Amino acid sequence: MKALKITYWITTGIVTLMMLFSTYAYLTQPTVAAGFKHLGYPDYFRIELAIAKLLGAIFLLMPGVARVKEWAYAGFLFTFISASIAHTLSGDAISNRIMPLVILVILAVSYITYHKINQPSLTTTKSPVL
Repeated sequence: MKALKITYWITTGIVTLMMLFSTYAYLTQPTVAAGFKHLGYPDYFRIELAIAKLLGAIFLLMPGVARVKEWAYAGFLFTFISASIAHTLSGDAISNRIMPLVILVILAVSYITYHKINQPSLTTTKSPVL
């Protein structure tokens, strides 16, 4: 169980830090704004995505919000897949196409370990009273 918790926190930390960094970059870096234009997205989408990534990162770290955490995981899943597709269709370098998928694998490990840690133990469940 200890290894699962360590794996969960490392992978969740990596995803969270990457989303916080991208939030900062989306809001402050002109090269990122130019990248969104290159991909064909309107500028307001960059701002919306930055806000969504910030909220998702916060929810991944918050305890006691399991339902919202599920939405954060799903949102990041769609974000990473969409980023990979957008970079592929725009003819970007292979590193730009693959990196979102690498982060997606890290996110998947976080998700799987989160559920393994939080699944109810068979020894603590009570049998139904008849």
